[in-house]
Amino acid sequence: MKILILHGPNLNLLGKREPENYGTKTLQEINTLLAALAGELKIETEIHQSNSETFIVEKIQASLDNFDGILINPAAYTHTSIAIRDAITAVYRPCVEVHLSNIHAREEFRHTSLIAPVCIGQVSGFGHNSYLLGLRALVEYIKEEK
Repeated sequence: MKILILHGPNLNLLGKREPENYGTKTLQEINTLLAALAGELKIETEIHQSNSETFIVEKIQASLDNFDGILINPAAYTHTSIAIRDAITAVYRPCVEVHLSNIHAREEFRHTSLIAPVCIGQVSGFGHNSYLLGLRALVEYIKEEK
């Protein structure tokens, strides 16, 4: 099983950016935890971070023949990107949306996700553990569907 993991805009600043909302772990630390969990689950992962909506859409499109599922933190694109939503819909791959902070407990404009309705689930509010919980759930979902 192979999972594509995508980190959206500004997540490259984790550890420095608003630690009260996003915690103190860096993106590299989160990626290390994801790699360790992937080893435990006996799956492969490919991890990318980009501030570019185009890059994210192209990676999702490329997943069609190469990945069994997608774990994505679309970050600010959560609330604005119809392009990312449409790409997820187009590839027919199970997708889990994750967020470090609880987007529903923050500013009003963050409450609506354009991405969540085309995902099998959303995990938010558990800091770096949102990624780990999301990856576990995605892998279990894929196993049950096969």
